[in-house]
Amino acid sequence: MYFKLNNGVDMPVIGLGTFLASGEEVYRAVRVALEVGYRHIDTAKIYHNEEEVGRAIKDSGIPREEIFVTSKVWTTDMGYRQTKKAFHESLERLQLDYLDLYLIHWPKTYQLNRETWKAMEELYYEGKVRAIGLSNFNIHHIEDLLKVATVIPAANQVELHPGLQQHPLQEYCMGKGIYLISHSPLARGKVFQMEKLKEIADKYNKSVVNVVVRWGIQRKIFMIPKSVTPERIRDNFQVFDFSLTEEDIEAIYELHDGKRISTDPDNMYR
Repeated sequence: MYFKLNNGVDMPVIGLGTFLASGEEVYRAVRVALEVGYRHIDTAKIYHNEEEVGRAIKDSGIPREEIFVTSKVWTTDMGYRQTKKAFHESLERLQLDYLDLYLIHWPKTYQLNRETWKAMEELYYEGKVRAIGLSNFNIHHIEDLLKVATVIPAANQVELHPGLQQHPLQEYCMGKGIYLISHSPLARGKVFQMEKLKEIADKYNKSVVNVVVRWGIQRKIFMIPKSVTPERIRDNFQVFDFSLTEEDIEAIYELHDGKRISTDPDNMYR
């Protein structure tokens, strides 16, 4: 299942997150995910696993054009020249000729965001990346960037889970043609403590993860649950044979408390 980005590129609705996974562990996780049917792999320079992710993709035997690969430029590489250098270094580590999606990992100053975006736009126009976007950007960061952007960001990857549902941000972004991608959809395990999610999961004979991922997809949000356990990687993908009711969606809405498990982008560099 895919959602079509604002430039016409199809992006798989569910992907494998690889944060905090490295070495042979992440290599095996990516291989399992691709065997199960995942076609979207999410990585980043700062995850220090691009080499293993690239090797797993290559060894899978699956045609490159069938796999959607996302990576990100880290804050210390932001700026016009540094961004281009970091991008090509990521390509080299991944053993790829192009990326499907490249994101600014965290916002910094408006000026640095703009310089970084200019470099990313040029990489996009050169055909080195099929889509470009943002990560952890709040509305005011996006508003400033759009003052100078010639390419509208395709996506914004943010912390999003039943405890932090990001409805105002999604409404703003969708109004601009920008999809949200959920990182930390399981809230670092906190979703397993939510009794309402357990009740809904039992109703469908599904796991809590299935319910959370399905909830995101029905909200038109890309979901990238993270796991290195083969059984969980397989289970997390079993979301295409059921749908949540409006009553279920409303019940999950009530779980929102606005509490973050990671840093607020506005406080990241203060």
